[in-house]
Amino acid sequence: MARKSRSPQIFNVAIVGQQGRLAYEALIFAASLRHCAPDFKGRLLVAEPQPGPRWKDDPSIRNADVRAALTDLGAELVPFESRHFGSSYPYGNKIEMLQALPKGEPFVFFDTDTLITGDLNDVPFDFDRPTASLRREGSWPIPQLYGPGYTGLWKSLYDKFGLDFESSLDLSQPDEYWRRYLYFNAGFFFYRCPHLFGKRFLDYALAIRDDPPVALCAQSFDPWLDQIALPLVIHSLGGGRDTLPEGVIDGSHSCHYRFLPLLYARESDRAIAVLEEVTAPNKLKKVLKGSNAIKRMIYQGRGAKVRALFDQDNLPRKEQAIRNRIKSNGFWMR
Repeated sequence: MARKSRSPQIFNVAIVGQQGRLAYEALIFAASLRHCAPDFKGRLLVAEPQPGPRWKDDPSIRNADVRAALTDLGAELVPFESRHFGSSYPYGNKIEMLQALPKGEPFVFFDTDTLITGDLNDVPFDFDRPTASLRREGSWPIPQLYGPGYTGLWKSLYDKFGLDFESSLDLSQPDEYWRRYLYFNAGFFFYRCPHLFGKRFLDYALAIRDDPPVALCAQSFDPWLDQIALPLVIHSLGGGRDTLPEGVIDGSHSCHYRFLPLLYARESDRAIAVLEEVTAPNKLKKVLKGSNAIKRMIYQGRGAKVRALFDQDNLPRKEQAIRNRIKSNGFWMR
């Protein structure tokens, strides 16, 4: 007897869109989602920060052509108010926008500088067990010579929020090596309710920013605050580092490229093929050419020149070395 195919989960996808680079990246994200997941039944929500006292300038998408193109791609613009972060910490958008998403509906958040390269319906998200991106470097904390090490620094945060520290550790990694401790890039995360996740994310982030443990007195929270709070949120909600199969998100089904020069330098041939295919239609091309970086990198061939600088099977280990080579050849754009 033939097995019935699994019905796809219904969930929302959320990104942040605001005036400037992120607006154009949102267009590319939406185009790649529609191309690679044509049967996606959820909503594509583009969270848009609104002008207010926390912003020096109006952050909303003011380009009418971009707004129209997003709508044509099936995206819904969702306004939200910045009450705690804004210009002083734009990464706080991904924290504050969660309260504007539909309550009680599963969601997957992606950084806007992400390309969807596979059908998201095939990804086995367990919305009761959140996780986030493991494509990261050991950027935080930075233990000081005479201060606590990784264990003392991270444990001070788990203690602050009444969380069990020991169960968060990856015991296959050596003591005082950064990978032993729960740490994510905030390029994607998911949960069964954005309001539950968002409230805890906000509470933890503000508590760390405004009343940090004494052990963290020598640590910088900018720009790492979201990535400091995120593992604590995920751990507190019953998630962890292994709730998704390896190599699906940040692999076969999505690509968090950060900036277009980095995409061309280090990402897969598949990612570049998707990028160039979804940005090819003339109607979209006319809008995307409003971004000088997109115009030069994609449509005028600068991306191919960047790619030729690197052996994709033997890339520099550190991202900064990749950036430096691109910059030294005069090809960096953002």
